[in-house]
Amino acid sequence: MEDRSARIPSEAEIAAINARHLIRTPLKPADLLFVFGTREDVDVRVDEACRLWREGFFRWSIVSGGVTPGSPLSECEIIKAAMVARGIPPEIILEEHCAMNTGENVILSLPVIDAALGLENIRSVICLGNTWTARRYPMTLQRHWPEVEKMLMTVDSFATPRSQWHTDPEFRRRVLREWDKIEPYRAKGFIAEWPVA
Repeated sequence: MEDRSARIPSEAEIAAINARHLIRTPLKPADLLFVFGTREDVDVRVDEACRLWREGFFRWSIVSGGVTPGSPLSECEIIKAAMVARGIPPEIILEEHCAMNTGENVILSLPVIDAALGLENIRSVICLGNTWTARRYPMTLQRHWPEVEKMLMTVDSFATPRSQWHTDPEFRRRVLREWDKIEPYRAKGFIAEWPVA
């Protein structure tokens, strides 16, 4: 896939990304918080998970992410330890330690969720991940677990407001890189349309 992430998007493309990619969903209490692994903005992600826990937005969580260069620990180990240190009970956090991308996050987590809770007992999921990846999280979940209701919460540490992502060179590069993956990934069957009209 050609990397066009250094381009300056047109007003029409900015509007399309704002409307279709960087979407917000209303949140309501869910059965499961799905924390997608990361090495970037770990503290911001953990802070948001803890806020959601304190405010009663989930009963269970799964953290998914494997070992990446720079640490002997998996993303799951790092994120779960931080969640527990900030007050989330360790027994409600399921673990997946092998995933190396968003597709694997979902594919490898489903058997873990099923063994611990039963997939049929989970009716709603909040996806928690990077702002720039945005709807690709629930689109991946939709491809492999269409039955469950999906909500989306994204976080980042950019000083630039989310609505102005296109004015910050690094924020813009990250958003465009992820936006450009949507159609090729859909064509390959990696993701499915979400939200479903």
